[in-house]
Amino acid sequence: MSMNNSPNIFLEPSPNRFQVNVINESHDNNATPQEDADPPHYEETSFTEEAHGRHRISHRPGNRAFYENFLQNGDTVKSDGNLHPYDTHSNTYYLKTFGHNTVDAVPNIDYYRNTGSISGAKMNRPSLLEIHEQLAKNIAVNPGSIERVTNGDGTPGDEATANKEEEGKGGFVKFGWVKGVLVRCMLNIWGVMLFIRLSWIVGQAGIGLGIMAIMLSVVVTTLTGISMSAICTNGVVRGGGAYYLISRSLGPEFGGSIGLIFAFANAVAVAMYVVGFAETVVELLKSSGALMVDEFNDIRIIGSITVVVLLGISMAGMEWEAKAQVILLVILLIAIANFFIGTVIPTSNEKKARGFFNYQASIFAENFGPDFRGEGFFSVFAIFFPAATGILAGANISGDLEDPQAAIPKGTMLAILITTVAYLGVAICVAACVVRDATGNINDTVVSGMNCNGSSACTLGYDFSSCKAQECHYGLMNNFQVMSMVSGFGPLITAGIFSATLSSALASLVSAPKVFQALCKDNIYKALHFFAKGHGKNNEPLRGYILTFIIAMAFILIAELNTIAPIISNFFLASYALINFSCFHASYAKSPGWRPAFKYYNMWVSLFGAMLCCGVMFVINWWAALITYAIELFLYIYVTYKKPEVNWGSSAQALYYVNALDSALELTAVEDHVKNFRPQCIVLTGGPMTRPALLDITHSFTKNNGLCICCQVYTGPRKLCVNEMNSGMAKKQAWLTKNKRKAFYAAVAADSFRDGVKSLLQASGLGRMRPNTLVLGFKTDWRDASAVQIENYMGVIHDAFDFELGVVIVRISQGFDISQVLQVQEELEKLEQERLALEATIQDNEFEEESHGIRGLFDKARKLNITKHVTKKDSSINTIQSMHVGEFNQRLLEASNQFKKKQGKGTIDVWWLFDDGGLTLLIPYILTMRKKWKDCKLRIFTGGKINRIEDEKLAMTSLLSKFRIKYADIKIIGNINMKPNKESWKFFEEMIEPYRLHESCKDLTTAEKLKRETPWKITDAELEAFKEKSYRQVRLNELLQEHSRAANLIVLSLPVARKGVVSDHLYMAWLEILSKNLPPILLVRGNHKNVLTFYS
Repeated sequence: MSMNNSPNIFLEPSPNRFQVNVINESHDNNATPQEDADPPHYEETSFTEEAHGRHRISHRPGNRAFYENFLQNGDTVKSDGNLHPYDTHSNTYYLKTFGHNTVDAVPNIDYYRNTGSISGAKMNRPSLLEIHEQLAKNIAVNPGSIERVTNGDGTPGDEATANKEEEGKGGFVKFGWVKGVLVRCMLNIWGVMLFIRLSWIVGQAGIGLGIMAIMLSVVVTTLTGISMSAICTNGVVRGGGAYYLISRSLGPEFGGSIGLIFAFANAVAVAMYVVGFAETVVELLKSSGALMVDEFNDIRIIGSITVVVLLGISMAGMEWEAKAQVILLVILLIAIANFFIGTVIPTSNEKKARGFFNYQASIFAENFGPDFRGEGFFSVFAIFFPAATGILAGANISGDLEDPQAAIPKGTMLAILITTVAYLGVAICVAACVVRDATGNINDTVVSGMNCNGSSACTLGYDFSSCKAQECHYGLMNNFQVMSMVSGFGPLITAGIFSATLSSALASLVSAPKVFQALCKDNIYKALHFFAKGHGKNNEPLRGYILTFIIAMAFILIAELNTIAPIISNFFLASYALINFSCFHASYAKSPGWRPAFKYYNMWVSLFGAMLCCGVMFVINWWAALITYAIELFLYIYVTYKKPEVNWGSSAQALYYVNALDSALELTAVEDHVKNFRPQCIVLTGGPMTRPALLDITHSFTKNNGLCICCQVYTGPRKLCVNEMNSGMAKKQAWLTKNKRKAFYAAVAADSFRDGVKSLLQASGLGRMRPNTLVLGFKTDWRDASAVQIENYMGVIHDAFDFELGVVIVRISQGFDISQVLQVQEELEKLEQERLALEATIQDNEFEEESHGIRGLFDKARKLNITKHVTKKDSSINTIQSMHVGEFNQRLLEASNQFKKKQGKGTIDVWWLFDDGGLTLLIPYILTMRKKWKDCKLRIFTGGKINRIEDEKLAMTSLLSKFRIKYADIKIIGNINMKPNKESWKFFEEMIEPYRLHESCKDLTTAEKLKRETPWKITDAELEAFKEKSYRQVRLNELLQEHSRAANLIVLSLPVARKGVVSDHLYMAWLEILSKNLPPILLVRGNHKNVLTFYS
């Protein structure tokens, strides 16, 4: 049988894909049995186009007992009536790929789409877990669901929603490469410069240097076009033009800064082009004596009317705007053709008097060299260069192109070629036909016998020598309307000027809102997100159009654009420079994702293009270039500071990785040296947010100085542990980043806590960046913990020493774990969200009830009553929970934040009792270098003989001075080995009493039995053997209470327990009595390798 109700993921496969056959597992009870011996028939996978858009589900009835029980071995499933993971209907289906039953999916473009793709939904392929694990029962997964996380561009929800709305409206207007790119670029590149300035430029620079100026401009635009083509063909291009290309290559910092100034430049460019149009119209009115008010105000009036008309065309939609552009291009082409036709039409005496003699070799030769008059090559180049800009006109509407990857390179490069030929043709033709100076007087003919002195006009019968003495008004150097004079029909040149200005204004009026909308959608500047919304079938940025209109109108009313024009040109050049640099940077970063389809580029050529653009910026106007750089730098710093939450896989990220990898490899080749030692810590925080104080104190001596890895060990059922670990990795690393903790997060799943930590101790780090110190919190609940837990905790310390790591055990009075507080806060937040949601729902429904008469009135009253009860209930819950937090956890919260605060004036007391290589001294020294701890002074305590206290003090003073470590005081404790007082010792004995074996009080058989049953207990023999050491720990606590009770922090040498000799509970008792009732204390033991040196 044949069916078409298969899961959505296979409804629309791409052309020429594999056919995926879905096999029905269910059975029709009413079907008539046929040939019971026949097994079920599975059709083979088809590779033909016939399968496109459909799939066949076939089932041949037969002996059901043969196939109703498939082995559950990964690829086949037992048919028991439960849902298959890919079943979306009541029946159960298999996916059959390559003739094999599997849940694996064939390659499909929909799996690789970004969120909100307008050309198709983002699909989720079967996860590795679904393929790797046994098939679970009663699971319904729809593989066609849209992924709701940001995995590419834009905001996660908004863009997808917007695109869905657009798809629903239908009727997208998409342009091909001719109408979308070629036409726009040609219109934008051909500006008024072609008609009213090019002749003057050739007159000043001559044909030779004039061609060089044009070619230098073309080199800049061509190199930029090549770089842009490479970037465009390295993936799907969305709306945003230059901003999109730069931001996705170099990241939001560069993209956000250049996007804003590029959009502003386009908006002001509208005003520039409109004023150029208005000035031409005013000149015509002036020549006809038909001025409305005066020149200045007429420009404002005509410019305002023009920009309103252009806004109407733009807001009418891209179709109307595209039609207007085509009409303007036709006019422009006719005007250019009119000029070339005019050059071959025989000239009149009036035109000869104005310097036009048709094509003459003598004029070409005379005009080939330069004749600068108050100008230089670079000043003339600066005037011409804006005429070559406009190559981004097609890229700026990339979101409205059918195939931006193909259209932008093809259309842009062809536009550059055509416009370059036109510029060169016009420049050469006008310089070969028109002399530099002419009087315009038809009577200035050559007198017989006159010496021409090489003047081409003289050889052609005209004497324009008077122009050397007085100013003339005709010729290349003096008349900006040369092209009108030369052309076959002068008014067509005026029409060409109108077409050039209006087309450029229209292109800029469309480009600015499109670029600005793309920038606002990315939410880099949160205050501008209002302008991200689009309207209509083409997602038109109407709000952006209005903003562009306001900016353009403001500058039109100023009507003085000579000052702002160079800055606008530099804004465009800055965009070109960054596009070139983006191409270079992406190539230099060597990311595997950099695979442009356009192959005719070179990274070093792109770099040269970027440098050339920067150089041209200063050539055009040095102060405008400085202003451009200053604005871009300010915006770059602003975006960097704000750190927008976007991830575009920029080349900057790729380069960070490459640099980090290279540095790590280089570091591996460098031998460790004691002068460069720094604590590199593994911190057993669990989730970093659950023990913030432990992380904070470690971060205090590792920040900007050493490696810090927050580690968590998951124990329990492996599958649950792995799932929980994988789901929490990104979240916990993000917490560290958000809270500005310069640390990494690492987690392992293991059978026991000790095994997990052992794995971390051995495998963490990279090359020389490997941990050398283990930091863990003191196990305050050790008396209530099981023997296995104590064994694991002690085993971690033993393992650290085995792997030659230093150990730091930290203890604070309230403990570190605040997970209960976090859980209460999370519950409170959930209750608050539920309350707000309920209130909002009730308020939305209140007004709907009013139209139902008396019944509606009663319903409304009932709703309000419910609201009051709900609010009262939630308030009581909040009060109870708040009291709970305040009563039981306030001190814990304060303790968890104590290392975040600035420590006041006080001391860090260092009890350096045993030489461990210097780590016990180095950590407190690093702490005093930190801003929070800089007001704390070091006090050094060490043991010594009572009869040699002064000698010991001098020796310690000498050592510290050689280490160049500043200290406030040194104290030699001579009575460390005294017995503690009776009360202290009694407390210690009572503490260890539950864990003693007391074998000496029992007969030998009973004692042996107890040892076998409870091997972890403290024997009398062990207690006696380590009695002196136990005395020392109790005595040290007395001395700490006496000397360091008021210290901000105590750093104390950690006693070492010999493996297999000192029992775990006895060692925990030592640590307990050693650190009891004291300020925050760090028990430190280095790995007995030097970390301090006095050699230079």
